[in-house]
Amino acid sequence: MDDVPTLSQSPLPSVAGPLTLSKEALPAAAPAPLPPTIVTLPLAFTGQPGEFFRIWIVNVLLSVLTLGLYSPWARVRTRQYFYGHTWLDGHAFEYTAQPIALLRGFLLVGGLFVVYSLSQRFEAYQWISYLLLGVFFVTYPWLVYRSLKFNAANTVYRGLSFHFHGNARAAYVAYFLLLLTVPFTLGLTYPLAVWFQRRYLLENAAYGTARTRWGKDVGPVYLTFLIAVGIGIVVVCTLGFLAFGGIALLGVSGGLSGIFQRPDSDAADTLQTFVLLGLAATGYVLMILVYTALWQYIRAALLKYSLQDLYVGDTLRLQATFDPVRLAWIGVSNLLAQIVTLGLLTPWAEVRRTRYLLSGVQVQTIASLDDFQADVNASESALGEAAHEFFNFDLGF
Repeated sequence: MDDVPTLSQSPLPSVAGPLTLSKEALPAAAPAPLPPTIVTLPLAFTGQPGEFFRIWIVNVLLSVLTLGLYSPWARVRTRQYFYGHTWLDGHAFEYTAQPIALLRGFLLVGGLFVVYSLSQRFEAYQWISYLLLGVFFVTYPWLVYRSLKFNAANTVYRGLSFHFHGNARAAYVAYFLLLLTVPFTLGLTYPLAVWFQRRYLLENAAYGTARTRWGKDVGPVYLTFLIAVGIGIVVVCTLGFLAFGGIALLGVSGGLSGIFQRPDSDAADTLQTFVLLGLAATGYVLMILVYTALWQYIRAALLKYSLQDLYVGDTLRLQATFDPVRLAWIGVSNLLAQIVTLGLLTPWAEVRRTRYLLSGVQVQTIASLDDFQADVNASESALGEAAHEFFNFDLGF
């Protein structure tokens, strides 16, 4: 328990002003109320890569041996580990979902996916795959909505559950209608869709009876995408300039002239092919790295923007102090480590990112966290969460 964070208190601001004297008797005035004391509570993650690796490798092996049927149990065990090692004010979070509830949804979604895959193989039945694909896109916002309700209802802190009060109609605006406009606006409405999705998530959540309030503008979301696009253009132009400059330099110095001036030689043709393929492969890998780094930066910057000054009720708000550039670097280096080790460093990567992210999030409150009250916790369908697990939805967090 040494790693469990402790609270710190900011000093009370002074309320004493200059005193004046009067000869007349003054009525006794009620003392001015003291401003509330703001208590800052840091979040912390105490998970260890070695511990999570043992859970992760068992999950992978059993999921493979059971042809995926163990996936609901794997998901619950993973979430229980991460929630159970996330601490706030001496209390850990809990994930209370039951794997059997996820299994029913998982079997339904998995069965439909098998039908889709088989119908793709036979021309006479391909219409079934198109029909299922259309059904998936049409129901995607509803699945997101059900997944959010299920996850919120099964997230517990200090014995109180979270809730999600959003409705399906707003989900269709954020996750369907606005995304349909993206191709026709050359992508200009994509940041607007992202902002609508964040607003849908963060203005409909609740802890007990305390609703969250976000109230952020769409401008910084557009600015984040513009910064990323600008950095991408500069990096790609720089890499292109260096590549063509290097080729030209080698050509002038005679390094490549012997290759390109001897097309009749089989060895020269082969070497020329290898050089061009090597350049193309290098450029392709660099482009993927640039795209990955920029996308990680966008995700990190939007996450910080989303969490900063997120209010829960009238007495609590979040503060985000992590560096988006460093979080993006952690995401890129994690991906490279996972590729090089064929996925074996996935537990280390997930623990590393979670530990840094949560170390940069604080809760500021002017009331005890025990003052929050419970709300009615209705049973929620696990179908949306099962689809989330099966297709790995990206909800932005």
